[in-house]
Amino acid sequence: MKQSIHAKRMARHHKRLAGQPKLNLVSLMDIFTILVFFLLVNSSDVEVLQSNKDIQLPQSVAEKKPDNALVVMVSDTDILVGGRKVADVAAVTRSVDLEITGLKRELDYLAARKPFQNEEEAKKGRDVTIMGDKALPYKLLKKIMTTCAKSEYRNISLAVSQVADDSSAGATDGAEG
Repeated sequence: MKQSIHAKRMARHHKRLAGQPKLNLVSLMDIFTILVFFLLVNSSDVEVLQSNKDIQLPQSVAEKKPDNALVVMVSDTDILVGGRKVADVAAVTRSVDLEITGLKRELDYLAARKPFQNEEEAKKGRDVTIMGDKALPYKLLKKIMTTCAKSEYRNISLAVSQVADDSSAGATDGAEG
């Protein structure tokens, strides 16, 4: 028996569709949506301080995460605030003054740009993280901390390299206050 044109077209259509599997995009979209939310939630938990290859941070097993604070970086030759050189380490070390003029000027400028929101914040002071080599002399660290405190940056944290204690593994950067 002869098939009509319509029947032949329908047979070709069914044969063509039978060979290709259908892809269900709904399930794929659900998986990617869950994955995006998972990554967003977990990525905000870890914060790594910008580090310098010349600075070898002291090690600590502290688990406190670093706050989003101003970073004062102390290299072998320079004192940097936000990547800008504010003082020379050799000159500061030779000086008998406990206050570092260039650092104080920069900290006062940054403090003036962001005034305190309330009285509680003013009592606590501003946050600052000092990132220096583990061989940083105590006299220099004391001068930096004194200068920070005089500029209302009293909540001082020292950047350390977090090491795993005996019960866990892996190393990340963190801060200890």
